[in-house]
Amino acid sequence: MYSCSPDPRHHSFTVIRHTANPGTQPIHFPSYAAFVSVHPDCISAFNELKLGKDIKYIIYKISDDWKEIVVEETSKEADFQTFREKLLSAKSKDRRGKEGIGGRYAVYDMEYELESGEGKRSKITFISWCPDDAPQYPRMMYSSSKDAIKRALNGLAADIQANDADDIEYENIISRVSKGR
Repeated sequence: MYSCSPDPRHHSFTVIRHTANPGTQPIHFPSYAAFVSVHPDCISAFNELKLGKDIKYIIYKISDDWKEIVVEETSKEADFQTFREKLLSAKSKDRRGKEGIGGRYAVYDMEYELESGEGKRSKITFISWCPDDAPQYPRMMYSSSKDAIKRALNGLAADIQANDADDIEYENIISRVSKGR
């Protein structure tokens, strides 16, 4: 029998084989996130969005070799439905090169009106899109490398984990970003 536990100090996880032998040593395996780096263009694009350089959203993906998070697209398009469709149609390759449903990271400059009539607000929102029906390897890679990109992007106001189409409906995201205001 085996058990697995994360070891964040070493960016690894530990597998322990439970046997009658009390001297069994744990085996450490590196975390997949330790192998995924964030390309500098990801940070540059984010800084342009923060400075109001006509970028409404950025979509990031893990490269096809699964080693680096890269910018897939930046856009000035303010239509949220267009952005949503791009996430829903995202494709990724598995380790064998077979293409299937894929995850993405995104940053969207969400603007909303306060219900109290106090004006507009804007929050730079991080969205981790990893559909439940995506293959196991892409799901694992996107979930394990999420913290790496979030740490690289300083100034995020909100964080949305989206696993199905309803999670990235405009009304649902605005409700979470505005906290019902």
